[in-house]
Amino acid sequence: MNLDFVYLLSFTVLLVICIYLLIRKKDDYFRKISVPSIPSREFVSLFILKKYTMGDFIKMIYDRYVTDRVVGMPEHVFVLLDPELIKTIAVKNFDHFTDRRPTFWHPNSKNSKTILNRTLFTLAGENWRNMRATLSPAFTGSKMRLMFELVVECCENMARHYREQLTDLGSAEYDLKDMFSRFTNDVIATCAFGIKVDSLKDPDNDFFTNGKKSTHFQRLSVLLRLFAINLFPRITDALGVEIIDREQLQYFSELIMNAVKTRHANNIVRPDMIHLLMEARKGVLKYQQECEHNEGFATVRESLIGQVQTSFRMTDLDMVAQCSIFFTAGFDTVSTCLMFLIYELTVNSDIQQRLYEEVLQTAKELDGSPLGYETLQTMKYMDMCVSESLRLWPPIQAVDRLCVSDYSVDDGELHFTIEKGAGISIPIYGLHRDPKYFPDPDRFDPERFNNDNKSSINMAAYLPFGIGPRNCIGSRFALMEVKAIVYHMLLNFCFERTDKTPVPLKLMRGALPPVSERDVVVALKLRK
Repeated sequence: MNLDFVYLLSFTVLLVICIYLLIRKKDDYFRKISVPSIPSREFVSLFILKKYTMGDFIKMIYDRYVTDRVVGMPEHVFVLLDPELIKTIAVKNFDHFTDRRPTFWHPNSKNSKTILNRTLFTLAGENWRNMRATLSPAFTGSKMRLMFELVVECCENMARHYREQLTDLGSAEYDLKDMFSRFTNDVIATCAFGIKVDSLKDPDNDFFTNGKKSTHFQRLSVLLRLFAINLFPRITDALGVEIIDREQLQYFSELIMNAVKTRHANNIVRPDMIHLLMEARKGVLKYQQECEHNEGFATVRESLIGQVQTSFRMTDLDMVAQCSIFFTAGFDTVSTCLMFLIYELTVNSDIQQRLYEEVLQTAKELDGSPLGYETLQTMKYMDMCVSESLRLWPPIQAVDRLCVSDYSVDDGELHFTIEKGAGISIPIYGLHRDPKYFPDPDRFDPERFNNDNKSSINMAAYLPFGIGPRNCIGSRFALMEVKAIVYHMLLNFCFERTDKTPVPLKLMRGALPPVSERDVVVALKLRK
């Protein structure tokens, strides 16, 4: 027998034994505190063998331990299955769980030179508190009103583009993800970067091309960087290793800094995110407490952390970092949300018709005037449809937090300690499809959110934008964008099912964000 083969076989056997012992050791952690745990081998089925979609995996685990309130998983993570426990830990005792689990970054990012480590999403501790308090005034309802006109311009441009295409054809088939990726790209370009692009008439424009590259996280080069950052966070941070390619980072950085320089030099004021960041950096952007009676049901509220005054001042790198995370969230997450919503309206034509009737009635009342922010908030059935789509297809299927100081759980039934450095995970997808909270959970039913029913919804079991002070800061912007484009598209077009429409809709296995297995193609028909 070849000696090299013997060495290789011995090394492989030894490696397998070490991995097995390591897994057993992690599983034993929960046995000692009498918390049931998910076997580590299950995660091999998800990430290596790709047997499940992320949502199906979460639902499978959720259903298996449905009688438990908490279950453990590898890396000392406590999965919270009970809404009351979730509310107690993530809201009432937030000070013990202020940070996100640093899966692909290093939490001590105060002096980091990388974009990733300086975004609001990844910042930890006091750095996060300062940044949240600095940015929160930019995402209030009053600021959304100022920005709404820019969003409407993009909506009207999109409707006009497809009207021109369908004038002679009457109808044509389109891929929903591509269609709405171009729309969200243009919205982010104008609202966050202060430039105007038309990704429908100019499909290969630089902004869209660089944006697509920067959010294509399945490439081998990106996966290798993620792997390195996870294993050697301090070294990769010191070397300035970024997940986004340097070419795209340089492109977006120059866009932002050139815009800032031009506006300073020419005293230009434009109601967009760059202006708000410039105001925040000068310390003149103050949080204003507002009473919004008609905000969307899914809108999250800002905590006291976001309302305090701070002396923190953003650097140029901080500004670039925040714009980059706005782009990532706004480009992919919102376009995915729109894809799911329009898909459901397409396969549920009666619901689409009812929503169209509300859209038409609203347009008649406007009598030729453009759609306004306040008018949008009065559309109750629109909000019901969007809320239900976010329940059935949450863009973020689970959220996690890092325990920053030991926390004791002792409520008469549970008795254990979540130690500093351990994590918690909240299975949003499982909660949203639990029949205890949402009967017949796999059915698209906007009536769950009508005036009579929504008051009975457990808000700790409905979490499309997260929960607690670390919820999604951009929920108002996302909802405004989604509703505005649905209004304009339904006013002009009908979405119809074709033989290319994937029914039922299936998601890609092993993918972290929800990604459709096939292109979601529907027919767009011009209304007469």
